[in-house]
Amino acid sequence: MQEYVRAKSPIDDELNQIERDVRALKIEYEQYFGGGRPRPPADTQWRVDSMMRRWNERAGELSFAQRFRFNNLSQTYAKYQDMWRKKVMQREAATAQHHYGAAAKIIEAERARAAAAEHHAAPHDSAPAAGDTVHSAGRRAVERDAAFALCLSDPEKEMGKVDRLYQKLLEARSQTGESAGAPSLSDFQKFVRRKTEELKKKGGHEIEYSVAVEGGRVKLKARIIG
Repeated sequence: MQEYVRAKSPIDDELNQIERDVRALKIEYEQYFGGGRPRPPADTQWRVDSMMRRWNERAGELSFAQRFRFNNLSQTYAKYQDMWRKKVMQREAATAQHHYGAAAKIIEAERARAAAAEHHAAPHDSAPAAGDTVHSAGRRAVERDAAFALCLSDPEKEMGKVDRLYQKLLEARSQTGESAGAPSLSDFQKFVRRKTEELKKKGGHEIEYSVAVEGGRVKLKARIIG
């Protein structure tokens, strides 16, 4: 008995190729979302899109069975596309948020540096001029509030003390959340020299500097003690 074998048509071959490409595209997207690919598989997706559009336009050439198969492929691909689109948007939104956070930190740091350069001594200038010796009661109150204190008579020869005072100031500002906008060490040294000279001109010989916390804010106080 003679056996007839039905040969596959070129359309069946193309539908087979579309099915293979959709499977390959699904795997490539899984690799992308899993971190195995740096970018979405745009080339493969463009190829599948092109073939889908072409056979949408040529649907009249398909047999009933081919049209049924193509419709199933189209629906499956449409579901994948919707899922991939949402996941890409979520990924890009997360990346944008990360970049925004990093940019915000950079901007904040720049503002802090600008503030330090512009008002390097502003927090310290609020210290009392201390033209007169502080009364004993007031002195005890300052000592209770002070986190750290030391005496200076010649900052130029006592730079070790100045550096130590600076470190204590930074530690206190960090603990109260005021670390942004702190002066640089060189600016702080200039301030201490200037302030010491001012108080010595008022009759002081030894000047006490104390790091104090008042109302949750750090202050550097200077007073004549001898």
